[in-house]
Amino acid sequence: MTIGIKAIASYIPSTYIDNLEQGTAFSENESFIRGKIGALKLPIKNPDEDTSDLAAAAVQALIEKEPSFNPNSLDVLIVVTQNGDGRGLPHTSAIVQQKMGLPKTLAAFDVSLGCSGYVYGLYVLKGFLQATGLRNGLLVTADPYSKIVERSDRVTSLLFGDAATATWVGHDAPWRLGEVSFGTDGEGAEHLCADGGKLNMNGRQVFNFAALKVAPHIQHVLSKAGLAAEQVDAYCIHQGSAAIVDAVARRFGNMSSRFILDMEQTGNTVSSSIPLLLEAHAIRSDWKRIIVSGFGVGFSWATALLEREEKC
Repeated sequence: MTIGIKAIASYIPSTYIDNLEQGTAFSENESFIRGKIGALKLPIKNPDEDTSDLAAAAVQALIEKEPSFNPNSLDVLIVVTQNGDGRGLPHTSAIVQQKMGLPKTLAAFDVSLGCSGYVYGLYVLKGFLQATGLRNGLLVTADPYSKIVERSDRVTSLLFGDAATATWVGHDAPWRLGEVSFGTDGEGAEHLCADGGKLNMNGRQVFNFAALKVAPHIQHVLSKAGLAAEQVDAYCIHQGSAAIVDAVARRFGNMSSRFILDMEQTGNTVSSSIPLLLEAHAIRSDWKRIIVSGFGVGFSWATALLEREEKC
């Protein structure tokens, strides 16, 4: 039976930072904010909200959005986060289980990955369902970087927004999880890391990594699937910044317009950026094939093909 994506919902905090105003404070003009950063607003969680609150709100949004989704039928819950509640103990997924009243028969665990985490999480969940014979899983992304961004730091303060998503993964899904490939290079760890509870990023090194690594990796997955670039309807890659999305897209020539850029109202939401794109542009579209690619902290990357199941 086909295991894949059945539905996606999200939660985006209503409070936000005006990034044009913030850019002015850092002596950056509107052209730079729009063209290089790509974010005009950065949603930020309330001080009394924690990671599990964002996650629970995304699960609630899925319950309200998708009538066929029954939370009492869930077998597995995975939360992708590197900024969980408190100091990460207990695991955030256990807290979400309690807050949402999910079944106590649930297998719940966290995956500690950043911007590649959604793609990794999809295939961890797929493998878990296949290995156990279980049927319904939930992949939640919630990684509020506002917990670790220093607002005086120009490099990170202009980029990151808070959001959470919930993806229902199970059998008989309209979107099948197809060919996939992964990668890790720990030599890049120092360029994007938390030090003393604050985020440090070498923007040039992160940009170079994404610009050089992602396009060949996408081509590798296309080759594994026996597809040409033009046979894919859309490319939903991690919204690291407008400059990064553009740098990857330009490697695909006349296919570059198929790379979706949609981060004006959210910024870089880490592991939530790809599911936000899928929810907004793909799930209810008539597209047949989508490439998703996540990349970032680690350095870590993952690229996969999603294919719509044809109804007989």
